[in-house]
Amino acid sequence: LATHGADATRWYMMANANPWDNLKFDISGIEEVKRKFFGTLYNTYSFFALYANIDGFDFNEPEVPLAERQEIDRWVISFLNTLVAKVEVDYADYEPTRAARKIQEFVESHLSNWYVRLCRRRFWKGEYTNDKIAAYQTLYTCLDTVAKLMAPIAPFYADWLFRNLNHATSKSSHESVHLAMYPSSEEAAIDSDLEQRMNYAQRICSLVLSLRQAEKLRVRQPLNKVLIPILDKKFEDQVKAVEDLILAEVNVKELEYLQDASGVIKKRIKPNFKTLGKKLGKDMKAAAAIISNLDDDQIAKIESLGPEDLYTLPGSSHALKYDDFEISAQEIPGWQIAQDGDITVALDISLTEELLAEGMARDLVNRIQNIRKDTDFEVTDRITVTIQDQADIQAAVSQFGDYIKTEVLADTLTVGDATGGTSVDLPGDVAVSILVQKV
Repeated sequence: LATHGADATRWYMMANANPWDNLKFDISGIEEVKRKFFGTLYNTYSFFALYANIDGFDFNEPEVPLAERQEIDRWVISFLNTLVAKVEVDYADYEPTRAARKIQEFVESHLSNWYVRLCRRRFWKGEYTNDKIAAYQTLYTCLDTVAKLMAPIAPFYADWLFRNLNHATSKSSHESVHLAMYPSSEEAAIDSDLEQRMNYAQRICSLVLSLRQAEKLRVRQPLNKVLIPILDKKFEDQVKAVEDLILAEVNVKELEYLQDASGVIKKRIKPNFKTLGKKLGKDMKAAAAIISNLDDDQIAKIESLGPEDLYTLPGSSHALKYDDFEISAQEIPGWQIAQDGDITVALDISLTEELLAEGMARDLVNRIQNIRKDTDFEVTDRITVTIQDQADIQAAVSQFGDYIKTEVLADTLTVGDATGGTSVDLPGDVAVSILVQKV
């Protein structure tokens, strides 16, 4: 307790086992909770506070109607209200473990790693417009609500977060989170279709990023195309609605939908012995032979099954569910394939000269931003940039110079003598000097 604090210890214990169950205590588990949950929540609040202070946001502007906010705002507010309803049920059922896990997943996977990451440009770029105000109001609401949801398990941290937020806005008349009302779920703010398509976006992005990682292709390197076999018309419509978001997140130029993937992606199917062993018993061997010989059309029918839908094996009376099968995809030359349940993606990993130049430009932006940070420049400072002359640098600057200048707030960008600059390493074992000066 002296080292890690009461809240981190309590959260670790509550999130890992029901209070009435035994727990194999592990100090490294508390350290992980501090880093992944409390650390992530603190960083999210710090990000909000930094830019809210710069823009003078204090929630005094009229609240931007939900219908006028960006879709990602509406999604996180919908998800938040769904979370409130679920956590309230868990607390009412004396299930704090389930509540803690839901809150933790929301903070780590959805609020920080999705909403804030995708919206960060809205906070640090542009004028103080209605859109930026909507972003501040949305993130404030999420942080304030999370503080109230977590208060029964982490009372000290929740109160610190609530009081810090409220000190700047006086939005609540209560001095402590423990005097404030528990949040209520607003049913009108919940959009299940929006939550579903954002779930598709998150899963597709996760698959593509995992393929990038396996191929050691950094995210800053643009790629050409992703193929996605469609499950049904609704799935296609839902993914198309978030297509731009997916392409921006995984840094790919094009997303192509395959009505019939049989000529491009070959599927393999086998029985899930864990579930079918109990169901089929002595018929298991015969059923396994039937399943292994199913063709592409039959596999496609199985992939389109809903949670409660059944599929009757040909020549058999056995009606099975989607979870009774294991479906995988075979790789095709020049592409990498990954699968998450019923979603499959194929990623084109070939690189052109133009793609390589754009990747270098993005890496230059990253290195220049790091130099700005290390030099303690203000986020609003304008700069001039000189980059040491090399062939790869020339290609990147000539094609994407305007993009680089916009991203790093540079008035000028030149390739030439960068004596006195900072030496940085770039992909392809390229080392260059970059001279950054404040205007």
